[in-house]
Amino acid sequence: MTDKLFIVSTTFNKSATRFFGVSTWEDKKYKFGPFTTIMIKLNMSRLTPIFEVCVDSVISAINAEKGGASRVELCDNLAEGGTTPSSGGDFCYNEEEIEVMCLDIQHAKNLGAHGVVLGILMPDGCVDVERVTKLVEIASPMEVTFHRAFDMTNDPFKALNDIIKIGSIQRILTSGCDSTVLEGLETIVELVKHAQDRIIIMPGGGIRESNLSRIFAATYLQEIHVSASTTMSSTMIHKTSNIHMGKAFYNSEYLINAVSEDRLLKMIDIASRFT
Repeated sequence: MTDKLFIVSTTFNKSATRFFGVSTWEDKKYKFGPFTTIMIKLNMSRLTPIFEVCVDSVISAINAEKGGASRVELCDNLAEGGTTPSSGGDFCYNEEEIEVMCLDIQHAKNLGAHGVVLGILMPDGCVDVERVTKLVEIASPMEVTFHRAFDMTNDPFKALNDIIKIGSIQRILTSGCDSTVLEGLETIVELVKHAQDRIIIMPGGGIRESNLSRIFAATYLQEIHVSASTTMSSTMIHKTSNIHMGKAFYNSEYLINAVSEDRLLKMIDIASRFT
């Protein structure tokens, strides 16, 4: 099966709300929330599991397509987990921030988006069931993913049950309540067991070729979230090395992070051995 799919994502700080959409290929730009995005066609003749690739540039989106991505997520500041100018903060939001999320979700739906990714916590680390339910209702009939706010909950198994009870949430993006999927692998295995067929557990965080086999060997996965990134040198000839446009500990202004087509192809090949 070949479909035409583009996942567009704008996120609050720490990946608060993301949007993704399905469209036929059109060689033009669309205004999407605070971003101008380009629609691209992705090859959906995919292997199991579905590979979702996070990108922050056109070249990354194109490389993800060439590398066989099933979905791409477009956001900014991947070094900080993916952000949008709409808001900042952690996973506990005030009413103004919630209102921005509501408006952005409605805007995404009006544009024909396929789904939205979101997550809100209470100050005590529980899922904010009331406000998440509100966003899910606004998002309907789009798909909904609960993102890595899940990893910051005070009890992942209670959070899992709460998210399932809310209903109309198709998947949870998680690193197993640790910094990386490999470190949180034991928890991910237990989450998959507890989730059964009620919701998809989609691991994401620190996944690379060197640990992918170990992750797949541990449990059955329907979907997986990767960056598959590499660093490329700028084409600039004149370089000013003493000025940083962002924080000084970030990459040089003349190094570009982008999705690696080769890395993604290798990951999908590794995954195919476990299907």
